Amino acid sequence: MEHIRTPKVENVRLIDRASPRKVCVGTLYLTGTHTIFVENTPESRKETWVLHSLVCGIERPPATPSGCPLLIRCKNFQVILFLIPEEKDCHDMQLSLGRLSRPERYGELYCFSFNPNVDREEREAAWTRVDLRAEYCRMGVPNHLWQITHANSEYRICDTYPSELYIPKSATPPVIVGSSKFRSRGRFPTLSYYCRDNHASICRSSQPLTGFSARCLEDEQMLEAITKSNPGSQFMYVVDTRPKLNAMANRAAGKGYENEDNYSNIKFQFIGIENIHVMRSSLQKILEVCELKSPSMGDFLWGLESSGWLKHIKAILDAGIFIAKAVAEEGVSVLVHCSDGWDRTAQVCSVASVLLDPYYRTLKGLMVLIEKDWVSFGHKFSHRYSHLDGDPKEVSPVLDQFLDCVWQLTEQFPCAFEYNERFLLQVHTHIYACQYGNFMGNSEKERTDLRIRERTHSVWAHLWQNRVDYTNPLYRPDHSQTQGVLRPATTPYCFKFWRGMYSRSEQGMCPAQSAVDVLMAIKEETQQLEEELAAHEEGKGLQVITGSARPRDYMGSAPAGSPNQQGGLESSLLILPQDTLKSSDPDLSVNSDQESGVADLNCLSPIGGEESVKDPYLEEAAYSTA
Repeated sequence: MEHIRTPKVENVRLIDRASPRKVCVGTLYLTGTHTIFVENTPESRKETWVLHSLVCGIERPPATPSGCPLLIRCKNFQVILFLIPEEKDCHDMQLSLGRLSRPERYGELYCFSFNPNVDREEREAAWTRVDLRAEYCRMGVPNHLWQITHANSEYRICDTYPSELYIPKSATPPVIVGSSKFRSRGRFPTLSYYCRDNHASICRSSQPLTGFSARCLEDEQMLEAITKSNPGSQFMYVVDTRPKLNAMANRAAGKGYENEDNYSNIKFQFIGIENIHVMRSSLQKILEVCELKSPSMGDFLWGLESSGWLKHIKAILDAGIFIAKAVAEEGVSVLVHCSDGWDRTAQVCSVASVLLDPYYRTLKGLMVLIEKDWVSFGHKFSHRYSHLDGDPKEVSPVLDQFLDCVWQLTEQFPCAFEYNERFLLQVHTHIYACQYGNFMGNSEKERTDLRIRERTHSVWAHLWQNRVDYTNPLYRPDHSQTQGVLRPATTPYCFKFWRGMYSRSEQGMCPAQSAVDVLMAIKEETQQLEEELAAHEEGKGLQVITGSARPRDYMGSAPAGSPNQQGGLESSLLILPQDTLKSSDPDLSVNSDQESGVADLNCLSPIGGEESVKDPYLEEAAYSTA
């Protein structure tokens, strides 16, 4: 509170960019955690709350005769503009927000003061909702090929790895220690995903310290142990996700990549995903495109192309597809690494897992995947998403890109994912918002030292409680898209610009994926399946019912002899219950859910009470000179 120069300003106007002439007049309050705008309209008294930890920039465009503008940019790409009558008040607000939005230590983050109405037992139970040991058991490990090791207990070998790791049974403690000393940051090869059907695995590590000629016997033995843990294959892939030139440049610093002459039975592969600095610049360019005022089609398409954003998304997805094919089709194990193994490595392993395993295409599964491959394996959340005031060169949209890849897959396979677009956007917002403790710190060790589980709350329990709003009404567990491995098309025209993520300042609520496009895709697929079945049955000389069935055949129980009762074909009409539509589609929903970030509320207390925010997505505003 000592950083607040002016706690209250009257007659402030909130400008809506979507409707520049729509102006809301009210009072602007500054608290220790939120900026709150309360409209003066006595009928509604609508409130707009902006969480300080979600703010990434405060600008003051030139003053106008109507007042002094204050532009707030949020980390989830929302943009808000206030018009403040007096220049002094505007200046004080800018200075106060500048300090409040840049905490210098973890104790200043909102998650340590956030106090929802839950008791201690409920909070502790929420943290156990995602159990990584149970997840590895679901995959089928430990078994006769893989074992859990406590060699890293108390984080003795690698302080950015979790304390429990899974390694091949033939890997002895000296091999583990020797391999860790030969890998950057001590991040030796360890299991990320296991396919129980063919024993192929995805392992992850950091780059080896090869330099121009160095080698390590223990590290070579570790890779040989991974190869032997897959009896169905005589070799393994080693995938370096960096461009080859970048990897070669690291050799001059004593690092580099594996030499196939030194490692027996490996096939080395470069992928070519750019580093965090290129990705940060690319995101900035795409956001500039989104903020163009009345751009022409040429300006928008040129800006989208010059940003390179979709090219980077394609590179990450291509890498995941390569690994998924190696595991599922060739039955070959893969070791993935980049430089330090916590950015591109996490992206690629996660994308490959989503392609391989239908479980990760469910709500609970995506929570588990993010907790496993990102949180526990030491992704640098605090640095990449600017939780604390630090080096801006460490900031990069690494997990944003993973969520973008998942969204691209949901567009190609609309029936394969239990979660909808809103769920991905909510995860994205909570990564930046610092309202819950899941994404605090840069490693499991840091979170243990901060006593995150004792002092904060888990976001997964909160999202699970509101899962009705995040459920895709088109998801069908028995659908052909849902089962088995996904094989997406990656030709350039298959990639889309995610308007719902990057153009949030252009709309008043969370955008929904086009239900018309999804339903048309299902209809076309169903029609194709019906034609194939008809051709197949005609070849047998059997009479079948095709898509010409009467509408009543799809209402309620299926008629006798219909394809549904024969266990073959789904009906060509999809009936969505009204309640499901209301709860899943934000364009049809009256009530929304989350309270973090930028939100519209009808509650009165910013902290310490029940979670009471109605809608996580504000009517975004941007500066407009009338």
